[in-house]
Amino acid sequence: MVSPSSAPAALSIAGSDSGANAGIQADLLSFAANGVYGTTAISCLTAQNPRGVCAIQATDVEVLEAQIEQVLQYYPIRAIKTGMLFNEALILAVARKLERVPRLPLVVDPVSVATSGHPLLQDSALEALKVHLLPLASVLTPNLDEAKLLLGREISNPSEMERAALDLAKAYQAYALVKGGHLSNDDLVDVVATPDGQTHHFHQTRIHGIDTHGSGCTLSAAIAAQIARGQAIIDAIAKAREYLRACMETPVRLPTSPFINHLP
Repeated sequence: MVSPSSAPAALSIAGSDSGANAGIQADLLSFAANGVYGTTAISCLTAQNPRGVCAIQATDVEVLEAQIEQVLQYYPIRAIKTGMLFNEALILAVARKLERVPRLPLVVDPVSVATSGHPLLQDSALEALKVHLLPLASVLTPNLDEAKLLLGREISNPSEMERAALDLAKAYQAYALVKGGHLSNDDLVDVVATPDGQTHHFHQTRIHGIDTHGSGCTLSAAIAAQIARGQAIIDAIAKAREYLRACMETPVRLPTSPFINHLP
């Protein structure tokens, strides 16, 4: 939780999830649980719950830029994460703003498809993401589907995940965390590759009986929070994974389904 004395601050640039399982809402909870004051710049409003997304309204570019400016001017931001950016204009706007603060660590969660399968990134925006935003990143956190989209090839086993992480890390000179939760087996692995070609493997067993909607947002926000607190990137990833595991092992039990508990 955020301590009352001199907590570091982080910024999430992402979409709003009306169900609060993912997006800005999950990011703020994750920031707070990891001891960081959270600020936001909302890229989109969505009408959704874990079953699906029924509407998306992108924020005006000028409004998104103004949100980022106001936060960076006033708050002592020590790390930034991006999530759902949806279209080319928003991605270009975010990249323009973040190019001016290259000293700040940036965690890019390349959100493209909701857990329910609804597209969250327009087809025309992919190239802008790859050319303008990913080169600014300190950490990339794609799941398997997002890594496939970025690399244009199938990724279906741990060895292909490692190759994908290495290729992304080399291409963007960033730490690349390729998450294995979308594999079908119960013995899961996440692979991290560093810009200098090292790899780290994180193993865990699948947790059954919980709705995982928002897990990617929660993890990337926790990584940004740990970096804001001064952790080295690989340590930040390890601590963030431990936090997400605790969130999933102690779910919020609503009548509809057990959900990730961001304040375990």
